[in-house]
Amino acid sequence: MSEQTTATTAATTEVADDEPRAALKRKDNRAWWLVLPVVVSVAFTAVIPLMTVVNFSVQDVFSPSERVFVGLEWFRSISRDPEVRSALVRTLLFSAQVLLLEIPLGVALAAVMPRRGVWVSAALVLVALPLLIPWNVVGTIWQIFARGDIGLGGWTVNNVLGINFNYTLDSTDAWITVLVMDVWHWTPLVALLAYAGLRSIPEPYFQAAQIDGASAWATFRHVQLPRLRGVLTIAILLRFMDSFMIYTEPFVVTGGGPGNATSFLSILLSKIAVGQFDVGPAAAFSLLYFLIVQILCYVFFTVLTRSGR
Repeated sequence: MSEQTTATTAATTEVADDEPRAALKRKDNRAWWLVLPVVVSVAFTAVIPLMTVVNFSVQDVFSPSERVFVGLEWFRSISRDPEVRSALVRTLLFSAQVLLLEIPLGVALAAVMPRRGVWVSAALVLVALPLLIPWNVVGTIWQIFARGDIGLGGWTVNNVLGINFNYTLDSTDAWITVLVMDVWHWTPLVALLAYAGLRSIPEPYFQAAQIDGASAWATFRHVQLPRLRGVLTIAILLRFMDSFMIYTEPFVVTGGGPGNATSFLSILLSKIAVGQFDVGPAAAFSLLYFLIVQILCYVFFTVLTRSGR
C-alpha cells in the first residue's frame, strides 16, 4: 500500500512539473510570430527568385508564352564554354591576389593605428572613408584618376615615373588598375576588423611579453596573431566572396576590357543575361556561379577553422 502511495505521489508530482513546462512551451511558440515577417521576406527576396532561376535554367525560352524543356543542356554548355573557363581562372586569380595583398596590409595598418588618445577617433574615420563611397562612384573615381591625360595617378606614372601607362589599351595596366582600386577600397575593412581584434587583447598579455623581453615581432607573432585568428577568418571569407563576385568597379572602369582582360564571371554573366538576353544559359550560369561560391567558401571556412584547433 505504501509503495502504491509513493508511486502515485511521484506520478502526480511529475504531471504537476510537466504542466508548467507545457505551458511555457506553448508560450514560447508565440515567438514564431515574430520570425514570420523575416521568413516571408526571405521567401519573396531569395527563395522565390531562386526557384524562378532554377525553372529558367532547364528551359529554352523563346517568348513569355513559348518555351521548351531542355533538361541539363544549358549546364553542360556553360561548363564546356572556354570563355566561361577563362573568366573563372581570371576571377580566381584576382581573388587570390586580393587576399594576398589586403589581408597583410589590413593587419599592418591596424597594428600602427593608435589605441588610445584623441587620435583614435580621427584614425578610425579616415580609415573608414573609402568604405563609405558607393561602388559605382569608386569606379568613376578610378576611371578618371588612372587616365594618363587628365587623371592625377595616370599622369604621375607617365610623366614622373616615366612608365607608359594606359589601362584602356594595355591588359596588364587594366588589371593593375582594377586590383589597386579594390585594394584601396576594401583594405580598410580588413584593418577595422583586425583593429577590433587587437583592441580585444587584454593588456596583461603585452605586459607579460614585455617582462619576458619579447621583441615587437615576437609579440605580434605569439600574442597578437593567434588572437586575430577569428577576425581574420571573417575578413578572409568576406573579402573572398566580395572579390569573387566583383562587378560594378571593373565594369565602370574597363567594361571588362581591353579585350577580355578584366572580364570576370560577373561581367560575363551580365553580358549573357542582359546583353544577349539568353535567359536559359544565364540562369544555368548563375546557379553554377552560386554553387562555386558556396563550395569555395566552405573550403575556406573548413581549412581556416581546422588550422586553428
